[in-house]
Amino acid sequence: MKILKTLFLFLCIGILPVHAQYTETINSNRPGSSQGAFAVGPGVLQFETGGKYGGQEHILLDTKSDLWGIDYMVRYGFLLEELEVNLMGSFLNTSIDYERGASIETREIRNFEFNSIGLKYLVYDPYKYAKEKKPNLYSWNAAPEFYWSDLIPAVAVYAGANVSFGDNPYLYEGEGKFSPRLAVITQNNWGAWVLVLNLIADKLGQEYPTYAGIATLTHSFNQRFAVFTEFQEIISDVYSDEIVRAGLAYLFHQDLQADLSGLYNFKHTPSRWEVALGLSYRFDWHKQDQFLERAEDLQK
Repeated sequence: MKILKTLFLFLCIGILPVHAQYTETINSNRPGSSQGAFAVGPGVLQFETGGKYGGQEHILLDTKSDLWGIDYMVRYGFLLEELEVNLMGSFLNTSIDYERGASIETREIRNFEFNSIGLKYLVYDPYKYAKEKKPNLYSWNAAPEFYWSDLIPAVAVYAGANVSFGDNPYLYEGEGKFSPRLAVITQNNWGAWVLVLNLIADKLGQEYPTYAGIATLTHSFNQRFAVFTEFQEIISDVYSDEIVRAGLAYLFHQDLQADLSGLYNFKHTPSRWEVALGLSYRFDWHKQDQFLERAEDLQK
């Protein structure tokens, strides 16, 4: 029942609305944790990274932790406008304080929290052949007409694998070093608003698989400045949580974006908070947008 509730609640986020795979400005998933439905476009190599600092407190285990880390994502578009290969991961250093009577013991662990490599493919793009909706100049009441087609999102699928090396303290006991990761991604572009939904099945085939949903809502105030809010639910027998994120992004130029964000959760086993600062940069070797080619053909 909780999974059904999650599917109902969950609605890469991007700064600007996009109507094709390739965009003239960078299309970054940061600062949220979701993936947008659209690929970066053939010939585009994009790096998205950021540092984070935070804390955790577990009231049952009576522990307090300080953590810092680096999140990263490398994206490359090739062969098709709809296709992207990407690597996402996180390196994390955690310092854990245990209360032992009147004394405090500290344990420090560090390793890659996760590394996942996979392919994302846009299955359906409602914007590709959409006709421009012109206002009715003869009726003020008809001008703001609602179109049901606006509710149809772009849909992408993701298939990848989690890979771990060596003795990793962030893996639970008995967890394998290789496991599948699947996701369904949707994206709606409503002018200055962008809504992204991710439904994720992670660590499939393991003793404790994880299911998650992420809903990210982004609003652009202008061509450079945007804010976002995000809700994530994680369902697993090892770790379940409900997390809220919020932040902002600023576009310095068409290939460079900076972001600032924060995280907070709704439980005490453990309670979590986190702040993050990041950058996204792309190397743009894209030659010709297929969407523009089709548009030119229609005009002939």
